[in-house]
Amino acid sequence: MTEPARPVIVLVRPQLGQNIGKAARAMLNFGLTEMRLVAPRDGWPNPDAGPSASGADVVLKKAQVFDTVEAAIADCSTVFASTVRRRDLIMPVIGPQEMADQISGSPGQTAILFGPERSGLETEDVALAHSIVTVPINPEFGSLNLAQAVILLAYEWSKRSALVQPPAKDLETTAPHGEVDGLIRQLDEELVAKGYFHPPSRQQATRNTIRTIFTKTGWSSREVKAVRGIIRALVNPPRQRS
Repeated sequence: MTEPARPVIVLVRPQLGQNIGKAARAMLNFGLTEMRLVAPRDGWPNPDAGPSASGADVVLKKAQVFDTVEAAIADCSTVFASTVRRRDLIMPVIGPQEMADQISGSPGQTAILFGPERSGLETEDVALAHSIVTVPINPEFGSLNLAQAVILLAYEWSKRSALVQPPAKDLETTAPHGEVDGLIRQLDEELVAKGYFHPPSRQQATRNTIRTIFTKTGWSSREVKAVRGIIRALVNPPRQRS
């Protein structure tokens, strides 16, 4: 699998070092390491960023500082402006999935802009982007903090990347038909002994229903043995405990 292009995350005039650190943590969780800061309010480096990054030091150490948005995105061929607010700009508005598709298909460097914590991106900042990217959000409470916004878009990008996934437990092999059939016959015999099939006119329909229950679930051999053991325990005399 070819690794898709990684976007750079551009924080425009971020205000708090803690929020920069949290954004770095969000980035690294999903495989993004290039952060660019535009005129951070409290300067850079910021001693409050490290503890909030929770180990994402590689992102903070590589972070570059720029005076303007134009300088920060000068090498980027495609730029997305993350905002939830309507603006008087005639430009495409897309969702995270389409953004990630465009990033993956872009041959050049891409960037995602995020605005200051309190006010978000200014219209002049958004105008520098090629598209607005926004997430479906409660129209009565469209408030995401900086790290939340970063993590939502970074996650969407990561779904197209080759990030290592936790090893899944191997699924058990489906039991052979004969084993499942043996379970059904055992159950049928015990149900007949208990007079379960009543009235007689519904006997075959009931048997068909039972067979469907046990054949459509993909039982493993271990599960078949467990259920057969349960049936035996229910019909046999209780074990004598010493």
